[in-house]
Amino acid sequence: MNKGIISLLIVVLGMVFGTNLWSASIQRAEYGQQLAEMQFAVPEDQQARDYLGLKGKGDVFKIPEIDAQVVIVEIFSMYCPHCQKQAPALNKLFTSINNQSALKGKVKIVGMGVGNSAFEVGIFKKQYAIPFPLIPDGKQAIVNTLSGVVTPWFIGYRLNKDGSYNVFYSKPGGFSNEKEFLATMLELSGLPEGGDQ
Repeated sequence: MNKGIISLLIVVLGMVFGTNLWSASIQRAEYGQQLAEMQFAVPEDQQARDYLGLKGKGDVFKIPEIDAQVVIVEIFSMYCPHCQKQAPALNKLFTSINNQSALKGKVKIVGMGVGNSAFEVGIFKKQYAIPFPLIPDGKQAIVNTLSGVVTPWFIGYRLNKDGSYNVFYSKPGGFSNEKEFLATMLELSGLPEGGDQ
């Protein structure tokens, strides 16, 4: 094959795949914004409501209403083997956060069960001894809104006192070292390890 044709093919393929990768990164950032605007049922469990610090009296809430400075959301499914494998590391992350007085109450974790009913989420919570709230999405609102999302997917939010928020992290896949992941979340969110800002 002519070298000129080969070079042209490389350039074209680079443009195609480069554009697709760029588009995917933009779409992933939008996932956090779209998820933040969605409404979810307030947990029936009082401990979960207390942890989230929801101040409204309604039956639904949005992520920016959670009483925290940083919120880490895991989009998961009880049927996802990767989510099942991720559960112990997430439990360690929760413990690590709550063992640090400077972070406890300022950094919170919540799981959103894609296409999972309250019953299914309850099974997952019990099976893997999940200490943080898991919110069911039985009507698959997440799947219908966030086309192409895979599980697990982590989204990090920095919540501001005026009710606004910033999405500082949005990526598929899990993590193995909870201390490294927490350090990344603190660095990207701009929240110092002291927890004040």
